[in-house]
Amino acid sequence: MGNTRGAAAFAVWYLRAVAFVNFLSAVWVSLGQDVRRHNQENLFTPYLLTAGFASGAFTAFLAVTMRRRKRAAWILNVCLSGAFLGLFALAMAFPEIRRRPQNWVSLALTAVFVAALVAGRREFYAKGDRSNPKLAAAVAAGGLLASSLLAALLVTATDRSSAPSTFLERWRYGALRLVSVAADDYRVAAITTPTWVDVAVNVLSTALVLAVLYAAFRSRRAVEPLTEDDEKRLRELLDRHGERDSLGYFALRREKSVRWSPTGKAAVAYRVLGGVSLASGDPLGDPEAWPGAIEPWLAEARAQGWIPAVMGASEEAGTVYARHGLDALELGDEAIVDVAEFTLEGRAMRTVRQACNRVRRAGYTVRVRRHEDIPADEMASLVRRADDWRDGATERGFSMALGRLGDPRDGRCVMLECADAGGELRALLSFVPWGPNGLSLDLMRRDRDCDNGLVEFMVIELLRLARQTSAAAETPEAPETPEARDAWGSWEARDSGGDPAAGGDRAAGGDRAAGGDRAAGEIRVAQVSLNFAVFRSVFERGARLGAGPVLRLWRSLLGFFSRWWQIESLYRANAKYRPIWEPRFLLFEKSADLPRIGIAAARAEGFLEAPGLPKWLHRRRLGTRR
Repeated sequence: MGNTRGAAAFAVWYLRAVAFVNFLSAVWVSLGQDVRRHNQENLFTPYLLTAGFASGAFTAFLAVTMRRRKRAAWILNVCLSGAFLGLFALAMAFPEIRRRPQNWVSLALTAVFVAALVAGRREFYAKGDRSNPKLAAAVAAGGLLASSLLAALLVTATDRSSAPSTFLERWRYGALRLVSVAADDYRVAAITTPTWVDVAVNVLSTALVLAVLYAAFRSRRAVEPLTEDDEKRLRELLDRHGERDSLGYFALRREKSVRWSPTGKAAVAYRVLGGVSLASGDPLGDPEAWPGAIEPWLAEARAQGWIPAVMGASEEAGTVYARHGLDALELGDEAIVDVAEFTLEGRAMRTVRQACNRVRRAGYTVRVRRHEDIPADEMASLVRRADDWRDGATERGFSMALGRLGDPRDGRCVMLECADAGGELRALLSFVPWGPNGLSLDLMRRDRDCDNGLVEFMVIELLRLARQTSAAAETPEAPETPEARDAWGSWEARDSGGDPAAGGDRAAGGDRAAGGDRAAGEIRVAQVSLNFAVFRSVFERGARLGAGPVLRLWRSLLGFFSRWWQIESLYRANAKYRPIWEPRFLLFEKSADLPRIGIAAARAEGFLEAPGLPKWLHRRRLGTRR
């Protein structure tokens, strides 16, 4: 096994070295001339060693696909290098070629490369999509036609020759430049173009070669999404083990796929994006059965040439994944509020208290209901309002978002509706179940014209109702006393200027007319998971006295990107509640894969868009199973 892996690694490194020399010789003129001189007349260079960007891009692409163990790339290399070695061996029969020492070196290197391919053949097992050959042929034909016509138009626009020429002659000139910048002039008409035009046309050929190679070697994309049976079994696992992970319910996103353990007691939910098999959260089910689900997920990823990665795993799950060869990087922290321990007392909570008082005095009220208790017509109206308030056309979220609202199967989810003094709906919060006594924030939408502090007010109301429910469950015969609600009522009167009528008495019962009593009696919550704060520790430690220059620079960089992606604002919004911070980890196999994993994660979360189906058509396709 070790020899096989070593041979495969040598083949990959050979291609990397050749690609480096090809690129270097393309920018280093003297080196490029030497390479070309050693590859003409009676001289030969080793397999794929030429000079130019196109050959460098081709070799580099082969190196990448070979490192990802693509079987198709291995077959192509065996065919090309085997044919080259055979012709090389026949050419060595001629004395004028055989007496050149360089040719013996080139023959030896090519032979070693072919031998490494043969010896490491079992290491190249990753399959491609069955439609790749047809797609590659279509890309090649269409791309060649389009690029040659574009080259002809560019030549027509920049031709400085006074001699007349037809469009067919200019098209042939551009087509030859697609093959080589130094095409023979006697094969074209008297056409004179600037050097940059010849180079630009040749760059088109490089792009075309890369597009054809990508189409030929791309990983399989068609992954079976969740079936009806899968979703039913996942819900059964959540009923038994849902309290273990606050992100467990998000495994029910219907764009995900699932891999089961042989016993069916555990499962890994994932999505394939850009050749990355991206799982989120912990495996579902019994932790003792997790390895049985992780192993087939990793086996499938390696068989298909996907990069395995996990986003948002807990420390417990990260330890299990590490035993299967994955490394860990702390991604950030999840904000969890313990209802029993939460209090609004103290100077640290003064800002939150004042914001909530301001919103309450403006006449806002909060209604808390399970989704299953909301009539269908009301739910449809809420969904429309949530869509209207969405920030942009893209539905964001993957690891901590369900991706749908109002599905009848999500009846145990909890909806918070905030209305203004006139009864107009101004904000929505939706939470998914986290075991029997927990909630995880799924969706947060509000009218941008509403007062600031509305979300904080809604979260505080949820926590207060949950606190009342817990107290009523412990002593159902005893009514709530002023002492029992001291942490929730006295602060309102104090911060509103000492007048209980301005806040304290209303806090005790004002929301009950809006459904508070019913919600308090039906929804028991012990812990609430709020938003995820990416790189929270960087913001926290980077702001401290004595923070090092690297940490301060990293914090400044994250602050810069927060202008678009709300990295720092999410951390500060969560920190207001003084939550328990639970670390979450990104798991990966190789550090070199992190850029691709980052792009896949950004696409999954909705921060990057890739060309594809229109959003309305994609939503309709996913919604056919509702």
